[in-house]
Amino acid sequence: MGAMREAVARIKSFFAKEERDADLEAELETHLELAVEDNMREGMSAEEAKRQALIRFGGVQQAREQQRVARGLPWLDVLLQDLRYTLRTLGRERAFTIVAVLILGLGIGANVAVFSVVDTVLLRPLPFAQPQQLVRILSKNMKGGESTATFSTDAVQEIQDRNKSFQSITGYFAFSGPDNLKLMGNGQPKPVTELDVMGNFFTTLGVQPILGRLFTLEETLQHSRPVVVLSYNFWKRQYGGKPEVVGQVIRLNDVPVTVIGVLPDTFDFGSVFSPGARMDMFGPVIPQDIREEGNTIALVGRLKPGVTMAQGQAEADLIFPKLEFNVQHPEYGSAYTARFLELKDFVSGKLRRSLIVLWCAVGMILLIVCVNLSNLLLSRAAARSKEFALRSALGAGRGRLVRQLLTESFVLSSAGALLGLAIAWSLAAYLAHQGSIALPLLSSVRIDGIALTWTVLIAMTTALIFGLVPGMKIAAGNLQDGLKDGGHGSGTGAKRERLRSTLVISEVALACILLVGAGLLLRSFMKVLDVDLGFEPSRAAAISVDMKPIPRTADRKTFETIQWAQWQEVVHRAEALPGVEAAGIADSLPMSRNRSWGVSVKGREYKKDELEATFVYIVSPGYMRAMGLHVLKGRDFTWEDGPSSDGAILINETIAKHLFPGEDPLGRMVQAGGDDKRVIGVVADMRETSAEGDAGWQMYLPASQDGPEGAQLVIRTKLPQAALSATLMTMLRQINPDQPAVELKPIQNLVDHATSPRRFFVYLVSVFAALGLFLAALGIYGVISYSVTQRTQEIGIRMALGATMARVKWDVIATTLKLAAIGIVLGTVGSIAASHLISSLLFGTESTDPVTFLAMVLVLGTVALLAGYVPARRASRIDPMVALRNN
Repeated sequence: MGAMREAVARIKSFFAKEERDADLEAELETHLELAVEDNMREGMSAEEAKRQALIRFGGVQQAREQQRVARGLPWLDVLLQDLRYTLRTLGRERAFTIVAVLILGLGIGANVAVFSVVDTVLLRPLPFAQPQQLVRILSKNMKGGESTATFSTDAVQEIQDRNKSFQSITGYFAFSGPDNLKLMGNGQPKPVTELDVMGNFFTTLGVQPILGRLFTLEETLQHSRPVVVLSYNFWKRQYGGKPEVVGQVIRLNDVPVTVIGVLPDTFDFGSVFSPGARMDMFGPVIPQDIREEGNTIALVGRLKPGVTMAQGQAEADLIFPKLEFNVQHPEYGSAYTARFLELKDFVSGKLRRSLIVLWCAVGMILLIVCVNLSNLLLSRAAARSKEFALRSALGAGRGRLVRQLLTESFVLSSAGALLGLAIAWSLAAYLAHQGSIALPLLSSVRIDGIALTWTVLIAMTTALIFGLVPGMKIAAGNLQDGLKDGGHGSGTGAKRERLRSTLVISEVALACILLVGAGLLLRSFMKVLDVDLGFEPSRAAAISVDMKPIPRTADRKTFETIQWAQWQEVVHRAEALPGVEAAGIADSLPMSRNRSWGVSVKGREYKKDELEATFVYIVSPGYMRAMGLHVLKGRDFTWEDGPSSDGAILINETIAKHLFPGEDPLGRMVQAGGDDKRVIGVVADMRETSAEGDAGWQMYLPASQDGPEGAQLVIRTKLPQAALSATLMTMLRQINPDQPAVELKPIQNLVDHATSPRRFFVYLVSVFAALGLFLAALGIYGVISYSVTQRTQEIGIRMALGATMARVKWDVIATTLKLAAIGIVLGTVGSIAASHLISSLLFGTESTDPVTFLAMVLVLGTVALLAGYVPARRASRIDPMVALRNN
């Protein structure tokens, strides 16, 4: 308690300093006056009495300091003094301060922004209740698209009934496309995206609505009253956030649907389960309605408390072989095989290595920043050697001088952190609104308390790193040399020069590693862009077409005939538009949603796992030309392949090789989607899910014979797509007045979306590499420029003795290239080691790609040459007489 009271008293005294000082001053004056009066009574003169009183008192100033130390917080006084001195010093050296703060701001800002992304995507738990219990349940593997990772509704029911490890198993319809419904009423219909989820989907995730309620069991039954739950953003955008929307009946595709609730802002389905997708509303899955559609449900489970993933997996390994489908269809092998992944790993696990590489890259930028600032502060400390020597002569210890330098470092770092925080905030806000980047959870990136803590941590660490080097040099050096040497380079010796050169070499080496890493990723990205996709996205664009409703009473034959006629009308009118080279319709497009069916040669038996899932497209005549797909053999679909004609199918090269090795597939019968089809043509392979992936098995069916689930009109044109969009919309509304206002989107957008994660990482690493290169150039320039300044007298003497300007210039450039060469050699060794760590991220590029390494050497060498040329030119122009006279 005594220590506590003393601490409180000291704090009070610190904040009442002026009042206490006045009291102390008055007390001292009283003591002196009394002493003087005593001396005068003893017969001394007034002057002698005061002198003797002061001698007896022992020093007034010392007494004042002792009292202040005894009553206050001396360390805080000293700190404030250092801060005031630092601010005055930095204020006088504005150019240095601005450069240092800018460098720090860039380094810290980039680090905080990347940390925010890493924290959001990798470190932070998913925004659900007890997310560690959530598991993504996969079937077999992802080869073949979503259909091989999803389950039929019957299988889902079996899994729900038989399992003991999960407290809840739920899922969602995995094949919903964007703008799959139209919201009608109040003007032209608006496109909306709706996703069907199982009735217990939100409760399993632990998501509760902010308004209304979730689905009831009755609302998930066939012929139940249609209901939807709105997403928060759609509620705000479409209904202005009015709570009265709950209970209202809206019209979706001309069907009355009741809004029963609104989800919270924290729930963003697209961000977690389908990066880049926008979900406006959610409806209940009606199992009876989609039972015949095969594997459509993506499964998520919540483990019971205390049950581990391994226990759940072990139980599933026993249950899944006994599922009805596996028992009835042994020819498909292990079609339903349990594979569990923690939901967090499923969402962001595949990005872990890329994000760690990105984090390392931005960490290297911070190291380069520290090295650069250490160099700047070393130069500054050398220029201030007289000041340090004078302060040392006046009694300042080495610790006090080092503390002063560290204080300056912390002040610079704090200012840099504020600037960096502003930069990071801007970057985070920008990234959070980049829906075109298919990176999970990106919309949740923001600067929060954790990011602020990280900012403080790296700012303090940075200050220690770059402030400690010059501080240690001051502590180890002979401060009195600063007074003995009257030159401008006082206090600078060979050791300091070597230290500065070493720092520059390390900068170059770090920049070298960054450049090689960025170069390899960039070369890989270029390889990805050069991949033959199998279709030609340039000059092709697609628009969602809403067909006129067909009476539900129509039988299948009538339905297909009407639908085929509608597609024909749309395609023919689109082809007739000026500037349109080709037009065709498909129910889905490559690199968007994907589904797969089974295909086999009719009458042939297959071994276990011999067949693969086949991507299927239901298309119209004209689609091949519009997409730039190539029919290699046979013919394309025609309008004669109508509902009354024989079943026809186009297969790709890969299927033809596997099903008909060494045979002509044309005219052969296959079974696809449960129906018999005759092969009428072979189409070139097409990259289905990504540019990096294999083509896989693909087949095309005419819309006249297999009911599609949507319609995308694909146009190939030389006209600007924006100009054609309005014309197309007019044409579509002439056919169907209820056509919603949708956009004509370039097919290239699909490719860009599929490659956006790689583009995102390549872009950031390249920016960091460019920043590292700039900082390295700045470091080289600083060292060489400073060296020229120090050697002014030597250069003047050499030139007076006959050295030519060219010789002086070359000597300086040679010194520059020597530093750069050592850095490049060391950096190359580090790059070889680092490049192996990112080898799994490369595509079509070896980790030791000689072109990348050679380019790095040329770029760094050129930059070093340019950085050294300016001081070299200045050195060659030194006037010998002026240099000698100044000395």
